[in-house]
Amino acid sequence: MDHPRPVAIIGGNRIPFARAGGAYAGKSNKDMLSGALAGLVARYHLAGEVIEVAAGAVLRHAADTSLTREALLDTQLDPASPGLDVSRACATSLDAAGILADRISLGRIDAGIAAGVDSASDIPVEFAVGPVLAKARRAKGVGRAKALLALRPRHLAPVLPALAEPRTGLSMGEHQEISNRRWNIERAAQDELAAASQSRLAEAWERGFFDDLVTDYAGLDIDENLRDTSEDKLARLAPAFGGTMTAGNSSGLTDGAASVLLASEDWARERHLPILARLVDYETGAVDFAGGQEGLLTAPMMLAPRLLARHGLTLADMDLVEIHEAFAATVLMTLTAWEDEEWCRSRLGLPGAFGTVDRDRLNVTGSSIATGHPFAATGARILATAAKALSERGGGRALITVCAAGGQGSCALIEAAP
Repeated sequence: MDHPRPVAIIGGNRIPFARAGGAYAGKSNKDMLSGALAGLVARYHLAGEVIEVAAGAVLRHAADTSLTREALLDTQLDPASPGLDVSRACATSLDAAGILADRISLGRIDAGIAAGVDSASDIPVEFAVGPVLAKARRAKGVGRAKALLALRPRHLAPVLPALAEPRTGLSMGEHQEISNRRWNIERAAQDELAAASQSRLAEAWERGFFDDLVTDYAGLDIDENLRDTSEDKLARLAPAFGGTMTAGNSSGLTDGAASVLLASEDWARERHLPILARLVDYETGAVDFAGGQEGLLTAPMMLAPRLLARHGLTLADMDLVEIHEAFAATVLMTLTAWEDEEWCRSRLGLPGAFGTVDRDRLNVTGSSIATGHPFAATGARILATAAKALSERGGGRALITVCAAGGQGSCALIEAAP
């Protein structure tokens, strides 16, 4: 093709997000991903279509090999549909959308589904018995019996996955507390943002915003993390990481899955499908957090200006901004950095501040603090939500940013369909 094709965001589907140990405690990654995909296929009448699916999970079991392919086979998509497993921590499904958008834009495929899933209830657990059994499998005859006789009770002790960064040994929350001190992020401001996230999500549910974005699943018909709270109530919660962050102003451990349908505009029109928005461009990258140059969750602060500059745009050109609420402090840190003239000059090479985000344009239907954060599902949730929010407005552009473990991040630029 001589020119890349526009990439249409047709719509999304997710299952309500559940608290870890809650409604989906008995569900696997494949179960939940299949549920989200099946709902999308039913909503947009995709039965029998051959559509590439790219999806992933952060907390994966050994049995999750070919997770995406196995999940799509549980739907009414044509079994000839290929599945691609993708992983970039919390940015997984946003990156999956970027990969598929590139393929659609270049004419390699006409449609694709980006998705993500995670279960904080069903985390992978390893046992020290593994190396002993591996040695026994390799042995022969009496040697196998001798290897098995080496088993001790300690080999049956579970080894839970670490929630710390391998390079530093610190948790994500501990890293964010370091950044909070660097950027002077106060507790009251975090609680204010968290309360707004909850109230905006509640309002969106009440007015039916999610009616065509969410499919009931396993007896749940609304996000389980949604709380009736206030700044006063949040102010009473104890710190969770020895600083200013609490369970109330942080995203909680969550189970869930989300998906979003992308396509060429011709493909969508031929099937009489809506076009909510276009995925214009995306950017991925990382920062040197282990070396102390930047904080763990600061990559999107660097990436978003680069993404917008490529299109001659600034923050002032954005009608909506979606910043993943890993913590309320993460959002506030990002906004503070973008308003800091010295930082923007020294770190971004800009002549001054990147800009200010009007709070009325920020996370307008709530975000991860209120919905919950099933790691790999968050990007697809935000992308579909932002596309619908733009469509409701009747036009405009939206910037999406998602921070990720390992000092990584991803951003996307979308615009309402003409």
